[in-house]
Amino acid sequence: MTDSEADRIIGLYERHAHLWDAERSRSLPEHAWLQRFEALLPKGGSVLDIGCGAGEPVAGYFVRAGYQVHGVDSSPTMIERCRARFPESAWDVADMRTLSLGRTFDGLLAWDSFFHLTRDDQRRMFAVFCAHAAPHAALMFTSGPSDGVAMGTFGGEPLYHSSLAPDAYRALLADNGFEVVANVFDDPQTGGHSIWLARKSL
Repeated sequence: MTDSEADRIIGLYERHAHLWDAERSRSLPEHAWLQRFEALLPKGGSVLDIGCGAGEPVAGYFVRAGYQVHGVDSSPTMIERCRARFPESAWDVADMRTLSLGRTFDGLLAWDSFFHLTRDDQRRMFAVFCAHAAPHAALMFTSGPSDGVAMGTFGGEPLYHSSLAPDAYRALLADNGFEVVANVFDDPQTGGHSIWLARKSL
């Protein structure tokens, strides 16, 4: 499969938004990492959830903990679910690649979303992260363990994932003013996720 499969992601998640919401585990295997991310945030601070899906369970975790959550997702149906569940929070239909909210946040999260972009788009995303990061903001995202493309399936359709090499992520983070706080590959506690937690240095 080629990077052209990435062009199908937005339509795929919109077509299968209800299925995704029904099948998304609420058991929070990522709980320990959400806590590590939260430990870098000021109490009651602002969190930008990039690729928030239908808002559960990750955005909901931060809403219930008292943070000011702003979620963005390319699926209108997913965002409708978010607004119904958490009307006190801000939700926008947006493509993360062109995101420009004109404000910064104390934390930026791209859990199971950023890795659906092509590698070139992932490289460009670091400027988007930087533009939305307040001084000392936390950034957490999931990637693959090595450079390459991996295909899965969802709703009976091909599902694209890609990743840069670890050294490339480290360089992009450094070039955009982020310091790596923690990094793990194929974490068994989260079902094999590769996770990056970083903090804006200024």
